[in-house]
Amino acid sequence: MPLTETLESSQTFLRTLAAQAAAFLPNLVVALLILAIGFFLAGRLALLVTRAFGASAKIDQTVRGPLVAIVRYVVIVMTLIIALGQVGVQMTSLLAVLGAAGLAVGLALQGTLTNIAAGIMLLWLRPFRVGDYIETQNFSGTVHEIGLFTCHLETFDGLFVFAPNSTLWNVWMRNHSRAASRLLAWSVTVPREVPFEEAREVLVDAWRREGADGRLSEPVAFLDQLTPDAQVLVLRGRVREGETATAQRRIAEAIRLRFTERFGGAEPKAIQRIVPADTDPSRYLGADEAPSASPVLVNDRADAASDGVVASPKG
Repeated sequence: MPLTETLESSQTFLRTLAAQAAAFLPNLVVALLILAIGFFLAGRLALLVTRAFGASAKIDQTVRGPLVAIVRYVVIVMTLIIALGQVGVQMTSLLAVLGAAGLAVGLALQGTLTNIAAGIMLLWLRPFRVGDYIETQNFSGTVHEIGLFTCHLETFDGLFVFAPNSTLWNVWMRNHSRAASRLLAWSVTVPREVPFEEAREVLVDAWRREGADGRLSEPVAFLDQLTPDAQVLVLRGRVREGETATAQRRIAEAIRLRFTERFGGAEPKAIQRIVPADTDPSRYLGADEAPSASPVLVNDRADAASDGVVASPKG
């Protein structure tokens, strides 16, 4: 090929490239502006929705985080679609490519998709909410955030826990903040020579004086065991959720002080908090003491202002 023809072909190619670039660059600039504006609006809209949720008491705090994330992602996806359309990308071809890519990504990220499915189920069934103190096989802590992928918790001693949703959905769990009341019981060992009726009066008096703030029922004191050297009494009753930790400390201290005052310095041989097993039928002295189903255990927790129940993550 002669040199002149090569130069003419190169010039023709460069002119064509320049013309295409001149026609494409404005669309590219507009697409970049759309992306910048879209990402900015996504952040601002997420912030506005967060503030709106914070000012409204009707939207549960548990679902606020996921709803804000969904709003932000929807705006970002719409922005990307508009920007790609601006540079000439056909939506039908794009959807076909996204479908194939989505299948490949889905197979590669099965664990992530499992976390998303688990997060949706956690938000739907609500076994726990933000602020609840939960216990699993691996850890326990206060729930600070429930997301589409992970949950953020804080342990009792202040450690941050980053838990994938699947690790919470596929294991057993105890929610210490869900029920409206907790059963507390103490096993008190006193000398055999202490009169039984007087010992029982001391236990009931200790409960009434120190557990009155969170008390939901009258205390019950009864003889559990009798040995040649000692008698073992059980004191138990129900307190409001949120008052459990305080009642555990104060009532045990009150039992010791009351015994010392009543019996001239004599102290109980042992004071031990007991937690009856679920399979132990002796937890209930009568049929009326067995806990019944409550709306608290479904989805609508009783409001603190209506019945005095205070939700506490570390009760």
